[in-house]
Amino acid sequence: MLVSYSSSSEDESDCFTAQRKRSNNITCQDDDDGARFCKRTKLEAVNSDKGNDQNNEVLPERKHGRLPMPDTVLHMFREEQWVDDSAKHGGRVRSFQHERGNWATYVFLPYTPDEVFLELLDEVTALAGSLDMTLTRTEEFHISLSQTVVLRHHWIQPFVESLKSSLAHIQGFPCLASRLNVYSNSEKTRTFLGLEISTGHAQLTQLTKVIDRTMEEFRLSTFYQDPSFHVSLGWCVGDCADQLRSTCLPQLQNLLDNHEEGPFQLRVPCQELRCKTGNKVFSIHLH
Repeated sequence: MLVSYSSSSEDESDCFTAQRKRSNNITCQDDDDGARFCKRTKLEAVNSDKGNDQNNEVLPERKHGRLPMPDTVLHMFREEQWVDDSAKHGGRVRSFQHERGNWATYVFLPYTPDEVFLELLDEVTALAGSLDMTLTRTEEFHISLSQTVVLRHHWIQPFVESLKSSLAHIQGFPCLASRLNVYSNSEKTRTFLGLEISTGHAQLTQLTKVIDRTMEEFRLSTFYQDPSFHVSLGWCVGDCADQLRSTCLPQLQNLLDNHEEGPFQLRVPCQELRCKTGNKVFSIHLH
């Protein structure tokens, strides 16, 4: 009995033909149902995205009542309002309102008193008191060379450096004072008794002109046009200039002129200027 076998090439050809038919069938199905297939595919994609959104959905935060802020924290950074109490400094009143970062500044020539001066000063205040004029003795003796101005903190160093540079060529000189005079501040809140400088007035005037250039550089007030340089001996609260001149000045001057060691004459060696700003004091030495 004879059996007929197909060759391998024929089997491969038949297999290829069958696969092609199946492929054609699938292609035809894609062509016939393309719209429905696309819709189904899009629907599945949408459902898949919804599922992802549901999985990634952020739950609303649970609301909690806020705890009240402690008073210590609320007042931690609150700037306190400065209230000037004149009773704390002998009844003196500030020339300008205190403000954080503002530094009261002035330039002066210091005077270190000796025993003779201090003893005479005690006699002067005692005599004024007997004439119904209470004088508070000055604590620090000096000759003012500028008005009191306001400096911001970041201006202090450049201001002092400008003064030092401007005064570098100025030489020292002596000052003498022997005549009493009466002064008051611009606000008329204090009255002063001082010894007026006679010898050295021209040199002091030159100094103030140099200092005024630095004041103008920082847009600050310059010194008085016709200054009377003096060393304050004592002061009283209020505008008492007329009373001090008429009631006390002649007798106080007589006390100085008839001092037991001869007419009193104050000697101030002008070798060093000082600039006081707030609680800082800078020295500027003259040649």
